[in-house]
Amino acid sequence: MATFQYKARDKQGRLITAVAEADDVRSLARNLREKGLFVAEIKEPGRGLQADIKIPGLDPQPNLKDLAVFSRQLATMLNAGLPIVQALAILERQTEKKKFREIIKDVRTEVEGGASFSEALSKHKLFNRLYINLVKAGETSGTLDAILDRLANFLEKDLELRGKIRSALTYPAIVFVFAVLVTYFLLTTIVPQFAGILTSLGSELPLLTRFLISVSDFLRHGTLVIVLIVVAAYFGYRAYYRTERGKRVIDAFKLRMPVFGNLVKKSSLARFSRTFGLLITSGVNIVESLDITKGTAGNSIVEDILDQTKVAIQSGEPVNTTLQAYPQIFPPMVGSMIAIGEETGALDTMLQKIADFYEREVDEAVSSLTAAIEPLMIIFLGLVVGLIVAGMFLPLFKIIGTLSQQ
Repeated sequence: MATFQYKARDKQGRLITAVAEADDVRSLARNLREKGLFVAEIKEPGRGLQADIKIPGLDPQPNLKDLAVFSRQLATMLNAGLPIVQALAILERQTEKKKFREIIKDVRTEVEGGASFSEALSKHKLFNRLYINLVKAGETSGTLDAILDRLANFLEKDLELRGKIRSALTYPAIVFVFAVLVTYFLLTTIVPQFAGILTSLGSELPLLTRFLISVSDFLRHGTLVIVLIVVAAYFGYRAYYRTERGKRVIDAFKLRMPVFGNLVKKSSLARFSRTFGLLITSGVNIVESLDITKGTAGNSIVEDILDQTKVAIQSGEPVNTTLQAYPQIFPPMVGSMIAIGEETGALDTMLQKIADFYEREVDEAVSSLTAAIEPLMIIFLGLVVGLIVAGMFLPLFKIIGTLSQQ
């Protein structure tokens, strides 16, 4: 079957532009007439130079930003009264990424075949459990447009939070890599030239100079070994992290890291509160909400605590009971605000306030971290360069001093 774009008018004379699958143009025209539509134009799929060209590995994959835009646009069209199939057809046409366009097309085809929107979404990995359950809740309550709008807000907030964390980690990483490259260049290019001159002079070299020459020789002859060790360490880390024990050990270390650990904790709290609050607001029951939230925590230690919280709730205990038992992860303020929310019946509101608070905390932590790291990195680079310069010039000063005494 091929995909055709068509224009047709309904019985009221309104022009409809959409896409549909059919064996050929005649079959599609017949199907449209059977639906009471008057066909104005049918475009065949492109061939030859007009056809889409696929280059393996260069087709961009849909990401979180695409999903946020999709949710926002779909919510707007549904709120305006467009049927979901027509809204999906419009989104399919205007989506630039081919992979995402194919996903929307598959979803539209499933919905046209009688499947619910949530069922159609569940067949694609792009839509996680959180997204599917919220859409299902929206279908059940008849508020799909409002749910999609909340999802778009949630995804945009999540993108903003991820961007802040990425900016906090990217800057020091770039500066560190630059410092390593400069050091490598000096040790493998400049130091050997000085070493040749100093050795030819026959003077006894200081300890620092001998150390730098040894490091230079090792780097020049053992770079491949170092690269292999780094690559092996990277893949070893990934393999260890895939194990249950490794994931717990590494995730626990992330939370205890100086400076960065606080940032990881605050971002986890913001994500937990925002996700849990969204699910409660959308009418998902509290046990299922915790189970879904656990899957988006991004840290196995936090996941374990949420698992225990879910079991406690099923036993009749409030949410805050288990969370307050882990003050190193969930500060007393979080437990207290959740307790107030449960008592007043405004748990979703309290969770949104907690999320707002910790997102501001993440923003401040990122600003402070960037401001603190910049001078530290400059000092680090200055010390490295200074040691190399000192190591190379100390023997020269010694030789000049000796010559001046003669």
